Amino acid sequence: MTTPGQHHARTPGTPSLLRALNDRAALDLLLAHGPLSRSRISTLTGLSKPTASQLLARLEAAGLVVPVGTTAGGPGPNARLYQVNPAAAHVAALDVTSTEVRVAVADLTGTTLAEHRAPTTGWATDATATEVAHAVARTVRAAGLPPGAVDQAVIGIGGALDPATGRLRYAAHLPGWHSPQLVPALRAAIGAPVSVENDVNLAAVAEQTHGATRGCDDFVLLWAGRGIGAAVVIGGRPHRGFTGGAGEVGYMPLPGAPVVRDVRRKNSGGFQELAGAPAVLALARQHGLTAPTAGQAVAEALHTPGKGDSFLTGLAGRLALGLASIVTVVDPELLVLAGEVPAAGGERLRALVQDALHDLTVARPEVRSSTVRGHPVLRGALQRALTTVRDTVFTTHH
Repeated sequence: MTTPGQHHARTPGTPSLLRALNDRAALDLLLAHGPLSRSRISTLTGLSKPTASQLLARLEAAGLVVPVGTTAGGPGPNARLYQVNPAAAHVAALDVTSTEVRVAVADLTGTTLAEHRAPTTGWATDATATEVAHAVARTVRAAGLPPGAVDQAVIGIGGALDPATGRLRYAAHLPGWHSPQLVPALRAAIGAPVSVENDVNLAAVAEQTHGATRGCDDFVLLWAGRGIGAAVVIGGRPHRGFTGGAGEVGYMPLPGAPVVRDVRRKNSGGFQELAGAPAVLALARQHGLTAPTAGQAVAEALHTPGKGDSFLTGLAGRLALGLASIVTVVDPELLVLAGEVPAAGGERLRALVQDALHDLTVARPEVRSSTVRGHPVLRGALQRALTTVRDTVFTTHH
């Protein structure tokens, strides 16, 4: 006699588990390669053609795949092509800064359907969740989707949620985002599961998926823009730290930088004072460069022999000084430079940083420039949301 529920148990080797594994393998292949025929799925998975046919029928009945025509070989079931059903789920990605929220909505295949930007000036601090939900709703509407179509949302933000308290830390520049009930409020307002992730960690996700670190599981991404931050990826996963603050290297004391006391209250530290955008602009002024922003000053330096060269060398030395401390502790395989300042400096600044770094450290990791196009935080948030929703959708149809 079986105990209640015993017949539902899935143990290794049971037909239900094998079906689930085969279904997931086929769905991943369809995502990676686009429309495929039954015979092609059979070849790629190693399944027999009858088993592949059963698999496709199962996935089509579950609404996860749809037929999209036939191959050039002619009509008939053997030539029919299938793809993942784009409408099976939708995700929202958000990139939050002190001035705006950028939103993107994508379907299950990862195709972006709409983007929207909402300025945050004038938002009441107690209306953050409502305003964010309005921005998501406008993007959903622009995508031609009905209200409530989002199945998962990921928010990238310049700070980190403390896993013990649920409060956002390292983000004094973002009033309105510090309630311990922030995530539940966002979930209720948006009407979907929500996760909040550090923006630089999400830029690293984009780099792993679309950029310079594909195939590398141990790397550090340094983001240099208005603020300085890092993502520390170990074993393919971001290292977040006990309070979520791993990688908040702007607060790191450095030789030659002003010593900042009470860094939490001042929301600054040595590396930020040495290489954040205000410091880059001040350094540019010292070298006679007149561009109005840090990124533009770096671009100006590239075309200004003499004083531009000395400015770039000084900036590279500052970035390398901070990176040297990180490399000495983490010993990564790769370093990636991302954000406004490295993007403006391109290959010239990258090479100067690598040379300066290798003078300071025993370990000498390769330094690469980010190759992610567009908005890395938004792309990383989309990738994280898609991974989560696919795991949910692809494993709950059995």
